[in-house]
Amino acid sequence: MMARVKTFAPVIFVLLWSTGFVGAKYILPYAEPFVFLTIRYFFATLILVLIAKAMGESLRITWPQVKQSMLVSVFLHVIYIGGVFYAVFIDIPAGITAVIVSLQPILVSVLAIPLLGEKLSYRQVFGLLLGFVGILFLLSPKLLEGDLSTGFSTLGIICCVIALLGTTIGYLLQKKGGADIPFLAGTAVQFATSTVIFAIASLIFEPLKVDITLEFVLALSWIVLALSIGSIFLLFYLLRNDSASSVSSLYYLVPPLAAVQAYFFFDERIKGIGLVGMALAALGTLIVTKNSKTAGH
Repeated sequence: MMARVKTFAPVIFVLLWSTGFVGAKYILPYAEPFVFLTIRYFFATLILVLIAKAMGESLRITWPQVKQSMLVSVFLHVIYIGGVFYAVFIDIPAGITAVIVSLQPILVSVLAIPLLGEKLSYRQVFGLLLGFVGILFLLSPKLLEGDLSTGFSTLGIICCVIALLGTTIGYLLQKKGGADIPFLAGTAVQFATSTVIFAIASLIFEPLKVDITLEFVLALSWIVLALSIGSIFLLFYLLRNDSASSVSSLYYLVPPLAAVQAYFFFDERIKGIGLVGMALAALGTLIVTKNSKTAGH
């Protein structure tokens, strides 16, 4: 049973995680980013507390574990998710945002060597580079058409880069210190911390206005249940059972999947060279993750 979970967990994680970029573009017409993220993390925290009570699991953890969970929250949720949503909010295309933050595997793989003591084989390095080339191929039609010169703000690109740094640091912090923290309790602290920070940000920077429609409720439900609960559970499970480099390489699959979803939801077309990029990203991920398993990470 556990072998099947480990086999399908990466696939399900990537499928769920990739919906976040399209979800952000879909829901932001109904609420400003910090207001929406306050609502999202409030309900996610509430659901985690209810799950813990239903399972009879205590949410008590030590103060050092609380501080570690709060620190992860700042980087992995507030800076990363906040940066992504704000970039999309100020009209950076969801696909471009996904491409920029998908450079995370490169940063994680390099930083995991001194910080976590992980080692990269030549095969893994090749797989990471191949995935990176695939992302460039996926982006290249937009570069060739000059899309990057229209509708792109400096602030938006800065938000994407900050989000990239946030997910990288938060990811490594979770890998390094999260394994010893009870899962539900630690995640509940992360979500509660995010709720408070986003609430303060929304009070300072945004009008407290939400256009509550059926579309908003459905999108909110998906983002809370599938992303905040489902994908985060899977990410933390994967981090406990595999190397940081191997798990982070899955992020290369996010832009291709986000591009496919954007095609169906927003009629954004994928050109031939973009399809080649998808294939290269998938192959690079396969090389890294397969090598990780055979190497015993």
